[in-house]
Order: sequence, then C-alpha cells, then structure tokens
Amino acid sequence: GLGDIEAFPFVEPPDRRQVKDGVNLLHELGAFDAQGKLTGVGRRLASLPVDPRLGRMVLEAEKNGCLREVMVIASALSIQDPRERPSDKQQQADEKHRRFADPESDFMAYLNLWHYLRDKQKELSSGAFRRLCKAEFLNYLRVREWQDIYSQVRQALGVQTDSSPADSHQVHVSLLVGLLSHIGVKDVMDKQRASDGRRPMQEYIGARNARFAIFPGSALAKKQPQWVMSAELVETSRLWARVNAKIEPDWVEPLAQHLVKRTYSEPHWEKNQGAVIALEKVTLYGVPLVVGRKVNYGRIDPDLSRELFIRHALVEGDWDTHHRFLKDNRKLLEEVEELENRARRRDILVDDEALYDFYDQRVPADVVSARHFDSWWKQARQEQPELLTFSPEMLVNEGADISARDYPDTWKQLGQRMKLTYQFEPGANADGVTVHVPLQVLNQVNSDGFDWQIPGLREDLITALIRSLPKHLRRNFVPAPNYAKQVLAGVRQGGEPLLEAVERELLRLTGVRVPHDAWQLDQVPDHLRITYRVIDERKRTVAEDKDLDALKRRLAPRLRKTLSEAGDDLERTGLRSWSFGTLPKVFEQGRMKGYPALVDAGDSVSIKIFETQAEQRRAHWPGTRRLLLLNVTNPARSLLGGLSNQAKLALSRSPHGGAVALFDDVVNAAVDKLMLDLGGPAWDPVGFDRLYQHVRADLHDTAADVLAKVEQILSVWHAVGTRLDGLRASASTDDVRDQLGRLVFDGFVTATGTRRLSDLLRYLRAIERRLTKLPEEPWRDEEWMDRVHKVEDDYADLLRHLHPARRGDPDVTEIRWMIEELRVSFFAQTLGTPTPV
Repeated sequence: GLGDIEAFPFVEPPDRRQVKDGVNLLHELGAFDAQGKLTGVGRRLASLPVDPRLGRMVLEAEKNGCLREVMVIASALSIQDPRERPSDKQQQADEKHRRFADPESDFMAYLNLWHYLRDKQKELSSGAFRRLCKAEFLNYLRVREWQDIYSQVRQALGVQTDSSPADSHQVHVSLLVGLLSHIGVKDVMDKQRASDGRRPMQEYIGARNARFAIFPGSALAKKQPQWVMSAELVETSRLWARVNAKIEPDWVEPLAQHLVKRTYSEPHWEKNQGAVIALEKVTLYGVPLVVGRKVNYGRIDPDLSRELFIRHALVEGDWDTHHRFLKDNRKLLEEVEELENRARRRDILVDDEALYDFYDQRVPADVVSARHFDSWWKQARQEQPELLTFSPEMLVNEGADISARDYPDTWKQLGQRMKLTYQFEPGANADGVTVHVPLQVLNQVNSDGFDWQIPGLREDLITALIRSLPKHLRRNFVPAPNYAKQVLAGVRQGGEPLLEAVERELLRLTGVRVPHDAWQLDQVPDHLRITYRVIDERKRTVAEDKDLDALKRRLAPRLRKTLSEAGDDLERTGLRSWSFGTLPKVFEQGRMKGYPALVDAGDSVSIKIFETQAEQRRAHWPGTRRLLLLNVTNPARSLLGGLSNQAKLALSRSPHGGAVALFDDVVNAAVDKLMLDLGGPAWDPVGFDRLYQHVRADLHDTAADVLAKVEQILSVWHAVGTRLDGLRASASTDDVRDQLGRLVFDGFVTATGTRRLSDLLRYLRAIERRLTKLPEEPWRDEEWMDRVHKVEDDYADLLRHLHPARRGDPDVTEIRWMIEELRVSFFAQTLGTPTPV
C-alpha cells in the first residue's frame, strides 16, 4: 500500500482536505479498497503516465476490447485541447471543427479527429501536415503531444492494439469508470434563462448536489440528453460541464457497486412473486440512478420479511398454493366467520394476532418467502403433518358462549328439509335468516314454527317483541332482556304460536295479561323476521319476502302452472262419469307434491291438481256432488209440482232471485247430506258407485225434507224483514240486518248444511223475539249487542291471524255458530241452546 500519508515527512505537508479528496478519488476509481489498501487496479494505475481518472478509463477499456479508442481519448483529455478558436476567426474555426462532432458525445469528436489526422499524416509530408493543422485551426504541437502520450500509454501497458473499430457503447462505459463523480441528470423542475434571455438553460444535478449546465460549445448543448457524463467541471460564471456524452443510468450502477447507496421503502407482500418485495432507490453521490425498483426484501431484512410472509400468506391466505393445511384452516375460519354472521357478532373469532402467534411459534426463522416455506415444509410435514393445522377450539375466543347448534344449516317442516343461510348486513332486504324454499314444495310449506325463529336469535326476538309493546304494558317488563331470558327458559317450541307462549309466560311471571293485538310487530327489526326465498330447480332466486302467505299468493299462478305441467297425464276436463280409475289423494313427482280433486265445471267436471289439501277439500266435495247430479234425475220439477200455493209464495220470496237457483241450492244440500251419510266424497270407482246408488235412491225424499225446512225458514225470514222495516233505525236494527245477511243469502241452504237448518230457523225466531222486546228495553238490547260485538271482534281477529287454509276448518267455523247461540241466550233465552254458552 501507500502507507500512512499523514505520517510521511513532507517538506510542505499538503492540506488535509486535499489528501482526503485524493484518497476518495482513488477509492472511487477502485485503486483503494474499503480499508484504504492499494488494490491491483491501483498498482497498475501507478505505472501509467496519465491522470488516475484517465488511467482508470484505459484499464477498463483493456477489459472491454476498446483499448485503442479509449487510449486516444484519454491521451486527448490529458493535454490542452488541440482545437484552436481564435477570437477573430471563431466562426471559421467552428465550421472546421464541426466536421468531427458527434451529436451524442464530445469524446467521440476526439476519436474522429484522431482518425482524420492519422490519415492526413499518411498522405502529406511533414510540412504539408503542419500547414494543414494551421489552416484547420489545429495546434500542431498539441497534436504531437497527444500522439506522444498515446505512445507512452501504449508502451506502459505493453499491448498491441486491435485495429478493428470498437463498439461506441463499450467505449463510453470504459470512459464512465473514470468519471463516476462527473455524471449528472436533468433537473426537470428547474430551467433557467440564459444571460442573454434567448432560451432556457437546463441545469443538471451532479454528485454531492452540484448543479451544472452543459457548456455552450458542446455538441450536446442544443439537444440535451437526460443523463450525461463530463470530462471536467469548470467554475466560471457558473459550473460548466465540458466534454460531455450521453449515458444511460443503468450503465452506472454495475461500475459503482462500491460507491452506491441503497435505500428501501414500502416493503410489502406480493402474491404473484410469493415473496416480500420492496422499492429500491440507488444513488451515487446523491444522484438517483434507480428509483422504485422492485427487489426481493428477504435478503435485506429477513425478520420483517418473515413477519409479512406469515401475516399475508399464512394468516390472510393471500397465496396461491396447494398446501392442504391452508385449505383446511381456511375452511375452519370460514365456519367460525359464518357463525359470527349467524350470531350477528364480531367477537367470536380470535383476531389475526392469535393466528400469527400460532404460525410464528412453528415456522422456522429462516423462512421468509414462499420458496423457503415450500422447501422447509416438504420435509417437516413428513414428521408432523398436523403441525400447522388449526383446531376448532383455538379459533373461538374464550367466553364467546355460543353453540353452532343454535344456528342450524337447515329448517325441517313436514318432512321437508330446507337450507338456511345467514346475512349480517343491516339494511339489506335479506338481512338475518333466510330459508330457501324450492318452488316445487312451496305449497307444502306453511308459516307454522317460523315465528319462533332459530334458537340463536329467539331471545333477541322475544326482547324485541317486549319492546314493541305500548308503554303502559312495556313498563311491566323492564329490563326487557332479563324478561326475555326468563320467558325463554319457561317456554318450549311446540304446536302453539310464539306470541301465545310469550303471553302465557309473561302472565305467569308478572300477573299482567298482554292482549294479542297489543304486539306491534312492525317494530320488530327486520333481521329477526325470517326471509323466505323461493328458488327454482337451478337454485336461482324466483322471489323472496318476509311474508310467506304474500309470497305464495304472488307465485300461485307459477306454482299452479308447474303442478299442472307435472300432472299433465292426470288432469282432465269434460268428464261426465267416473271413467278415470282411482283418483290419488296425493300426487308426487320428485320433491313436488300436489293434491288432485274433482272440480265442478257446471255441465261437467274436471280433474285438477291443487297446491294445498285445504284447496283440495274445498274443490273435491262440490266436484263429486256435480258428478253425482250429472248421473241422477234432478227431483226439482217433481218437488215443485207437489208444492201448495202457500209454499210457493214463501219460496218465491227467497234471496236466490228465482226458483231454479233455490231448488239447485236445496238439491245440492240434499246431495251433501247423502254424501255425508257414507263418509264424504269418493276417490275410486267403487266408492263413487256406492254414493251414486245411495243418492239415486234417497235424493227425492231428502230434498223434500230440506225443502220443507227451507219453506219455514223463508217464511220467518220474510216476517222478520217486514217487522224490521216497521222499526225506527238504530244501532240494534242495523245489527239485525247484518245478522240476517249472514244467515239467509243466495246459496245459504248448501252453505249452512242440512244439519243446521233447524238451528237456523231457531236463530230467526230469536230475532223475532228480540225485535218484539226492542222498543220496551232498547238500553238492555244495546248492552247485550255490545257484548256480542266484542266476541265477534275477537273472532274476526282470530281469523286475521289464522292461515287462510285454516279459516274453514270445522273447529274454527264452529265458533261462528257458537256466537249465534250466544245471541239466542241474550235476546231469546226461552228458546234455549243445545249446550251452555
């Protein structure tokens, strides 16, 4: 090495800053290593008769195969420029020198000039060559000096130069090695106007934040490149760059590995790379060579890279991989996330830190990327295949107090198993629980049980119901959540509606009775009300609603069409006899279920498949009746012929609008009575034949009996109407008119049934008694009427809350007749009632 420069006994020691600058330059050129020791390059530089920068260019050129060209340029740079520019002949000199210019490199001008002079020396005598130099504004002595230095350098290197021309790129790369601190990049944010004000002057940012401009005499002055290197920077009125060439920044970095500074920002996981990537910035003496280059961050900061790999690839699953444990873990996470959605909570699943800790404790410290992980896991899974697999217990927070059983996947009803889905999205139409009802089974599903909700939301539902009560009732059940919990502990989902169970339990707990109409169901949050989503055979949504009955009504035409298409072989029209074998009570095709029935079509009957058993019952009885009447003799004419004039007069006052309609009503009621004798409608040819024989034999006599009762009913009905017309209008008379309209109407005989015709006559006679007493005790009549109206209102409320299919059930219609008996007990007690009311 050079030894300790500061310890050398200089006669006049140099300035320390100059020594430092010199050492820094030698380090830049690669003559010193990082410890300040002389390198092989430094030893070779010491033997060259040129400036170290120029010598370094020559040594690099030797490696790059452009030694001759770079020696020429380096030799030129070591002397004063041989091109002269006399003040009185500047234009002529510029024109002569312009022949050698290169638009992208002043260095190449030296090479072009060298070739020109070499050729002329061969052509001309010594004197002629001197005159040529003078004429073309070239200093002959400097040219000779240039050639001498070239020879000395070549001799010092002891090489024979290649005569073939070198690549311009390699030439400039070789020059760049000696000019690493003389590069510059355009300052795009700053343009200054030249002193003469004619055009903007572009500044360059150089090493150590130096700012310079390209000298006007440079070939690059007009079309200034983005990046330049300069042979020298001269300070006059400003810092000027002389002898310049265009370069590319990617030439610099490989040559300045020992000088550049690298900084990294925005380390982040990239799934496609399977690694943590950062943005690299490379600077040389403050000049940015590379900005925003993506590099693998694992080599730079393995600890952070490992953390990001675990968080993103393993915890978040942002990684395309085939590893089974990740799929299994993701499935478990989705199950717990789904449980959170179902429970409408965000405190069940453990947080990402818990998952990170799980992997952090198991994944080795040197695993920083997907490639590293794959290599490690290939061996580790052979010994511990479940090492990285979650357990369900570790994913649920302690104290979550939740059971997946309370949030089932399916809802069972009448043999149907329907899918349940959950949505935790307040404001969405389907927020909450959704039951997926296949269109083909929609007719088999009813709302029974859905009012109880799923077990996991039942307590919230009861709480919301209590809060929906009017204040005077609600204050008896405060705090509502506590009462909801107690109610839930005391009820069990069964056959009764939820509201009835809650009412009964609140009464038991507090002694306070909640009227059924006090519940304000519209105040219950939507997510606590089941959404019914009807789907087709391809699982596509057909329609959805919170109201199942409304949904059924909306889709009834489509469902009927579906049933009709499925039962095309069964449905028929224009039937006048039982010619179709046994009629099944249930039609099934796949999951679809329908209910066939005979339908009265007037002059014939049809077979049609209905959606519900209630519709089947309502259609099949009159359909069977019609088929019987089509096959027996109608007794209407013979009955009419046997009537007295008084009977004819009574019957003529019926609400039917004519004798034909009245006799049809009587005959229909008679057939119904005969069908009832044998247990109801038929479903096969044998059963129908039994009905047919019975009706054919007894229809005339039965119809005559019915007609006799109807005659009495109409006589009393007419008398009541006449008396009513003679009374002053009042609330009581209005009530009587309403009652009469419910008892006697077009079709009342069949609707009432033969069994109740005697009761109907009694009800009319009770009205007679009421009207007789009304003028004497109107206040008492109103009192009894109000009591009856209260019962009627309760009955109307019951009908409103009942499923439409149940409103015609015998136990429900019986209440209507019990109300009539109640009227008898109030207004005509002496007539008596069959049972206590």
